[in-house]
Amino acid sequence: MAARIVWSELALESLGQLAAFIAKDSPHFAALTVSRILNCIEQAAAFPLSGRVVPEYAEPQLRELFWRNYRVIYRVETEQIIVLAMYRGHRLLPENFDKKSR
Repeated sequence: MAARIVWSELALESLGQLAAFIAKDSPHFAALTVSRILNCIEQAAAFPLSGRVVPEYAEPQLRELFWRNYRVIYRVETEQIIVLAMYRGHRLLPENFDKKSR
């Protein structure tokens, strides 16, 4: 059974900003991008440990998936995953990231 998906405010804001930015050039591609990122999250809900451990933190519960140039960061909990944020792939996570994104 798939884990329940919970979105943090920061993650929703990041997804909305990404969609708005892409929609300036192509509303169709913006919708497609959001759909594909949501599919990644659904995969994580079905297989919570499929994402790699976030290297900056090396905590087994803090994981990430990649979609193109974006890191989708999530925390694995007993019956849910919490989508914490999305970042461009080249960016390192800030200190205390996990505490700020709750």
